[in-house]
Amino acid sequence: MMEEGRSMEEGRSVEEMHSKELVEVIAKALVDNPEEVAVTEKTEGRGTVIELHVAAADMGKVIGKQGRIAKAIRSVVKAASFRDKKNVDVEIV
Repeated sequence: MMEEGRSMEEGRSVEEMHSKELVEVIAKALVDNPEEVAVTEKTEGRGTVIELHVAAADMGKVIGKQGRIAKAIRSVVKAASFRDKKNVDVEIV
């Protein structure tokens, strides 16, 4: 049985994850084709950009109606990166 606050894939708590890993775990839980999820991280200027790539058929599941899922993913990542005093943006491509 997993401990409370632990991710099933990583065996680590959400607090211990880096932003890139967090986006990957969330995206894989949402899509039908988790093997096609790819996450890249780039350092640009004053912050970091995390690019999320998913299969075309899964794009709607990651974006959600009126962008609500995408906004929620961005909010979670911003909150997690705030503790590290980093500026992280998530782009879905």
